[in-house]
Amino acid sequence: MSETMKRTTSRRDFLKNTGRITVASAVAGAVVPRVYAAENNTIQLALIGCGGRGTGAAANALSVKNGPIKLVAMGDVFEHRLKSSHKNLAKGFAGQVDVPEDRKFIGFDAYQKAMDCLKPGDVAIFATPPAFRWVHFGYAIEKGLNVFMEKPVTVDGPTTRKMLELAEESVKKNLKVGVGLMIRHCRGRRELYDRIRAGEIGEIIAMRAYRMCGRACCKGPKPDNMSELLYQVQQFHGFLWGSGGMFSDFYIHQIDECSWMKDAWPVKAQALGSRHYRDNYVDQNLDTYAVEYTYPDGTKLFYDGRAMSGCHNEFASYAHGSKGAAIISTSSHAPGKVRIFKGHHFTIDELVWAFPQPEQSPYQLEWDDLIDAVRQDKPYNEAKRGAEASLVTSMGRMAAHTGQIITFDRMLNCEHEFAPEVDKLSMGSPAPLPAGPDGKYPVPLPGINKQREY
Repeated sequence: MSETMKRTTSRRDFLKNTGRITVASAVAGAVVPRVYAAENNTIQLALIGCGGRGTGAAANALSVKNGPIKLVAMGDVFEHRLKSSHKNLAKGFAGQVDVPEDRKFIGFDAYQKAMDCLKPGDVAIFATPPAFRWVHFGYAIEKGLNVFMEKPVTVDGPTTRKMLELAEESVKKNLKVGVGLMIRHCRGRRELYDRIRAGEIGEIIAMRAYRMCGRACCKGPKPDNMSELLYQVQQFHGFLWGSGGMFSDFYIHQIDECSWMKDAWPVKAQALGSRHYRDNYVDQNLDTYAVEYTYPDGTKLFYDGRAMSGCHNEFASYAHGSKGAAIISTSSHAPGKVRIFKGHHFTIDELVWAFPQPEQSPYQLEWDDLIDAVRQDKPYNEAKRGAEASLVTSMGRMAAHTGQIITFDRMLNCEHEFAPEVDKLSMGSPAPLPAGPDGKYPVPLPGINKQREY
């Protein structure tokens, strides 16, 4: 660990030092990926993590139209998931999926074997539980591979520090790195950002966001026919070590998009959270979260999350300014249907501007942008920003789980690493989080556990 990432790191020093990554992005390092403009211009892909999100990412990659692209290797810890993903991709992209049996890998070392099938400058897709992100990213850098990795990219302070160092290394090697915060690639949100920067709603005075839905992440007891490790990997949304829980894996999008519109990261968070009627669920998530984020100028973002059936549902983000207001997200991630209003009631008579419909999918646009950067050798690296967004999300989660005010500095320098030996896991390993005698797992105890989330 470098001196700048040690325990004494401050937010100011952190931003100053990691900011060098942006400057370095135009500088080629020890490995320079190929520019895909000559006769051998096929980009090869390896998919590591073959669940629904990984299969979707691979489908978006194979849909890019600016040159030939093929899927040549796949890896997962669950054979049935790999087989299902391969079947669906082969059906939808005949001629672009070339993954024979000897390039299908099962196990915790499958990521290495799949990436070993690629050449420097090809693209590895990481859609495993986020806990493994720094491990896989480090190997991709070693191999000189470009990367697309799903969000979040870290789940705690120590893994964020690791990821920031890897991000800097990847920039020095001129690798192209995309992170699955696809809203940043939405053309409507980009125009909204420009209009907010131009002052169309005045100074932002407050933001609010909601993701309130049914019981998406409640997890029942472990089946008898499955190891505890594989159960937790399969149900990773239920475990803080695997994903940062529901809060990090789901809420990062809106926290990131609001911070983008504000053009800043929050410096502190305070929060409420609670568990209600739990039936036989054993996961670590709370059922409700309410977070107040504070930005450097004192502006607030109020974030409400809930996973309870039968309640009011809302999935939207808003910015309120001194001259008007804006809708950042309408319902879910896409279409955004972003709009600006002269008041704060979001009524048709106050509408000033709306992005034309229909919109392009941001899930496809993020891949179009990444592959274009690979082929044209443009500076393109979202790893640092992805780590920052992940850290800020963890900041709000830790505030709810401990009942304390959590600053950017405190989250960055927190020493509680949820799964410190995740890089050493094998099929026979014990799970990073052991169950208690009753089969249940430790949960947050706000006000009791003040330094750790569990």
